[in-house]
Amino acid sequence: MLHDRVLVRIDAESAERLSTSGIVIPATASVGKRLAWGVVVATGQHVRQVALGDRVLFDPEDRAEVELGAVTYLLLRERDIHGVAEPAGGGEGTGLYL
Repeated sequence: MLHDRVLVRIDAESAERLSTSGIVIPATASVGKRLAWGVVVATGQHVRQVALGDRVLFDPEDRAEVELGAVTYLLLRERDIHGVAEPAGGGEGTGLYL
């Protein structure tokens, strides 16, 4: 990866959703502005706030898709990432964690 680029693999749970009544909503359904979760698999040398393995929140409309080894990844700029999730089991300190 070059410069401030981040390669992200979309979480499987972000693809399809279940409504409260149990109806499956496909990923292609338009539901306004919905952010998605993904896992960082590669970063460029100028990326400072995101590390490999971080779970990040981003807008799926601001992206470019790339397919490597039959797996689809998203190519984002670091500035297009809206948040980084707190690692599971952290729970230390106070504040709001995604």
